[in-house]
Amino acid sequence: MGTMAKQALMVSTLLALLTASPASAQAPAPLSAEKPAGAPVRFGEEDLLTVYDSVGAFTPQDRAAAIAERLRRLSTDPLTAPDTITTVDREHLTEIVAGDKVVMTVTDGDARPLGKPRQTVAKEYAFKIRQVLSRTREETSSKAILMDVLFAVIDTLVLILVLVVFHRYFPKLYTTIEDWRGTRIKSIKLQRVEILSASQIAEALIAAATAVRVVATLLILYFYVSTVLGVFPWTKGISAQLFGAVLTTLKAIGQAFATYVPDVVSIIVIIFVVRVIIKLIHVVFLGIERGAVTFAGFHREWAEPTYKIVRFLVIVFGAVAIFPYIPGSDSPAFRGISVFLGVLFSLGSTGAVSNVVSGIVLTYMRPFRVGDRVKIADTVGDVIEKTLLVTRVRTTKNVEITVPNALVLGSHIVNYSTVAKDSGLILHTSVTIGYDAPWRTVHKLLIDAAKATTHILQRPEPFVLQTSLNDFYVTYEINAYTDQPNKMAGIYSELHQNIQDKFNEAGVEIMSPHYAQIRDGNKTTIPEEYLPKTYEAPAFRIAPIETFLGRQGESRAQRNPNSPRDHS
Repeated sequence: MGTMAKQALMVSTLLALLTASPASAQAPAPLSAEKPAGAPVRFGEEDLLTVYDSVGAFTPQDRAAAIAERLRRLSTDPLTAPDTITTVDREHLTEIVAGDKVVMTVTDGDARPLGKPRQTVAKEYAFKIRQVLSRTREETSSKAILMDVLFAVIDTLVLILVLVVFHRYFPKLYTTIEDWRGTRIKSIKLQRVEILSASQIAEALIAAATAVRVVATLLILYFYVSTVLGVFPWTKGISAQLFGAVLTTLKAIGQAFATYVPDVVSIIVIIFVVRVIIKLIHVVFLGIERGAVTFAGFHREWAEPTYKIVRFLVIVFGAVAIFPYIPGSDSPAFRGISVFLGVLFSLGSTGAVSNVVSGIVLTYMRPFRVGDRVKIADTVGDVIEKTLLVTRVRTTKNVEITVPNALVLGSHIVNYSTVAKDSGLILHTSVTIGYDAPWRTVHKLLIDAAKATTHILQRPEPFVLQTSLNDFYVTYEINAYTDQPNKMAGIYSELHQNIQDKFNEAGVEIMSPHYAQIRDGNKTTIPEEYLPKTYEAPAFRIAPIETFLGRQGESRAQRNPNSPRDHS
């Protein structure tokens, strides 16, 4: 039994070891090698030290804020010298004190992440605090402040000097570039086609010099502000932030520029090609306008509007080609803005598009040209400008009226100048003359009046039409040719004056619009200067009633000669 008991004990021990081996094989978890996150104590614009441990209810962040506030008060306390800052070792912590004031405490938890004893860490922190307070005292001393003010004044004087130099010499540079126009600065030509004129090159150089001046002024102002702020200890942080912000921005711009350099080069090439194409197209249409280049059925006045349409299409195609190379063109924000602008254009430009289409139609309809005397709806005047959107007309009263092309296309258009140069424009006016005046005499007087009018053509001759036979008078219409439709108002006025003169000289009264009078005892309507000096108004005629009755009887007898006579 003893042997069996020993064997059973050995088996049970072996089983226990086998069962416990997985757990016992696991090594204890090693300590984390990562350094715990601490809270930096920031004094001025630098991180002076770092605390890692919590003390009571105070977290490392709370301790860091409190330590920073104590250091700020010490830096402004003239009674506390930096040399008085020492360390006092306690049982579980080390205090850094300034006289009888505790600045901070260093615990084992603060020293453990640094891999140093607590006392060593406390002495290092105390040394750093003494240094920073000493430096702060030196920077805020009266002598240091005076030196800072002196440096700031020197910086200001340098800034003023640079600005004065810019103000004096940049205008001279502009004048020099203007003087070089056409001499040292010459046009760039491709064979006979002028790509860039001397004026364009000079203006580009002046613009570049102006841009250099503006950029240089901004950079100098920036460095001046940064330098002056960096001189004084209270604004050093602002200066550092300003300088860092600009450097960060410039770095981002430089990286973006380096990324998009190929796209920018493509955009520049497309713009250059588009400009060359527009130049060549302009040369062709300028030749058409001057008559040097002709096409069957293509009128010279179509050259300028057609050139504008073609130029617009070329620019649109160029913009479409450039669009994919624009930085950020494939971003959702850019696409959203494009859609938004497209919707705004579609909703707000209905009238403008209608006017543009009407302007194109009017261009190729050729209903009028610039300088023609026209009547559009109720507006009569000379066309002074014709664009794709509007037509401008100056009336005879020197009033400029702008008519939208959609309204022009929807109205009837009367052009007085179309055939005036070739066949002559017929001007006409009417007068009414009594039946007692011989019509041949009236015709002669009207034709003589027309021939005496300035700008009335002698050939073809004026002619008269009798348009109606009214109850009291006859309507005569004088028609005369002129090749000066733009002077219609003056011609009509002079023609009316001449008609009055001719009729008055001939002693023929104008019965227009309607005039009736009893001639007995009434003076004629002809003005006195046309009457003879011996003229007197006729007197009233008086006759016996019997004579009047006898005349009535004779009239009845003449009307009915077979009726018996009354001899009673």
